[in-house]
Parts: sequence; structure tokens; C-alpha cells
Amino acid sequence: MTAAIVTRGLTKRYGRKSALNDCTLTVPTGRIVGLVGPNGAGKSTLLQLACGLLRPTAGTIDVLGGAPGSGPAQAAKVGFVAQDTPTYAQMSIAEHLRLGSALNPSWDAGIATERIARLGLDPKQKAGKLSGGQRAQLALTLAVAKRPELLLLDEPVASLDPLARREFLQGLMEHTAEHGTSLVLSSHLIADLERTCDHLVVLVDSRIRLTGDVDELIAQHHRLTGARRDAASLPAGHEVIYQSHVGKQSTMIVRSTAPIDDPWWTVEPLGLEDLVLAYMTEASGFVPERVLEGQR
Repeated sequence: MTAAIVTRGLTKRYGRKSALNDCTLTVPTGRIVGLVGPNGAGKSTLLQLACGLLRPTAGTIDVLGGAPGSGPAQAAKVGFVAQDTPTYAQMSIAEHLRLGSALNPSWDAGIATERIARLGLDPKQKAGKLSGGQRAQLALTLAVAKRPELLLLDEPVASLDPLARREFLQGLMEHTAEHGTSLVLSSHLIADLERTCDHLVVLVDSRIRLTGDVDELIAQHHRLTGARRDAASLPAGHEVIYQSHVGKQSTMIVRSTAPIDDPWWTVEPLGLEDLVLAYMTEASGFVPERVLEGQR
């Protein structure tokens, strides 16, 4: 089966600044992939490289077996919604749909009109008069109605209120379930990803820090809390992602495929948010309060 995205040593630089650095990654098809990391980590750059809006400085990227931006057939495979969910303020919803039909040979008018009707939007209304959530839904409608094999969303819900965000994500999940579209959803709202995604990619400081199926990653990571102890005392096969020693107590976030049977430690499972924060902490040196919960 062709992977959705394959990168090898992918790098994008602007002068001396790296927006993405030596990224080697395989994103499977048929999955809902959460792309997560702090602002400026390189998430938008990776998605723009994947849809052909940017060219790499070094390395390679293949999307659904082809080179991004290589022609109309390749462009038809990929739908993209940018962070600001761009629409044309002076155009009506109906005019947006007609434009989408004219620009996309695989345009599915049935999907477009059904989504607009289900959302309760007036096709005559100008995009500039829509709420932020409604504009995001219009942008998503334009992306999905072209019937892409891969849908790339760059933090489309970041500016939405909780209700609009839930409605947007619900519509997105319904579409991917019905049509089998592969999806990469970039967000720093980890709670949203926890409800929707089954595969995870963590980007920090322009580099890939973690990738894999969510269930497997959660099963492999644990918080260890106990009397003060050096990380070197852990048995082989336990990768320490983060450690802190306060007074007589140690807290460690570890990745391990082997059971942790040492009675020295209290072992707790990690949720997705704690897992991601641990890798962000390891990369940046900043210690969020959540990571230290085991030390309280």
C-alpha cells in the first residue's frame, strides 16, 4: 500500500534559519494523523511542502507516490486547509462552490451542497459575513468536495470557540469515515487530537521527536515516581524521556516495551497530552506543571 507521505532528510531553510530539519517520516494511508508541536515547530512548513506550496531546501518528499506540485493529477489527490481558513470575503457561498467546481475536475457537487445544507448556511450569504466557525466549515467543504485522497489541515480550529471546534471536528470525522480519506490534522490543542487521531507525529524545534500509532505509544510510556534514584539504575530497554529530582523524590517519564516490575517505583500510565508534553519538555528544557504531577 502506498504511504500517504514519505520524507527522507527533508529540510527547509530560510537563510540560516531552519523551518524543518532532516525530517525522515512515513505517514500511513487510511489514518487520522495528529501533527502536534509548539508554535514555530515546523508543522505548517511540513504541510505546505506536502501540498506543493513550498519546495524543499534538501531531502525528498513523496505524497501518495508522487512529487508535490508536479501537476494537476497530483494536485487533485490532495486537499489543503490553511491555518487562516482562507475564503473570499466578497464572494457568496454559492460562488465559492461554483469556483471550486471550475477549478477541480473531480469536484463532487453533491458533497458540497449537502454539507452546506446540513450546516444550515445560506448559499447567498457573503463569506465575509460568516462567523469564524462558518468560514472554517466553508473552507473544509471546498477541500473535501474535490474528493482528495489526502486531506491536510493546518490548525483549522485554533481560533474557534469550543462549540464551533466540536462541530468542525465532528463534520471532519464523519467525512473521513464515509469516504476513507487519509487525514493529517495539525494542532497544538492536544485534547482535540486525543478524541480524533489514531496516529501521532510530534515536531519540536523543526525536528521529528516521535511518531507512531497512538495506542502503541501510550502503552509504551509511563511515569515513574519514587525515592530519589539515578536514571542510570534503570534496566536496559527503558529510555528516559524526562527526569526530575526534587528533594528525596525522583520523577521520570520513560519509554519501554518491557514490563516495569521494579517495586522501587510507582508506575502510572500517561495520557496523550502528558506524553506529548514530555517530549516537548525534553526538547526545550521547559517543565510544564502537568509533567511534574507525579512529584506532588
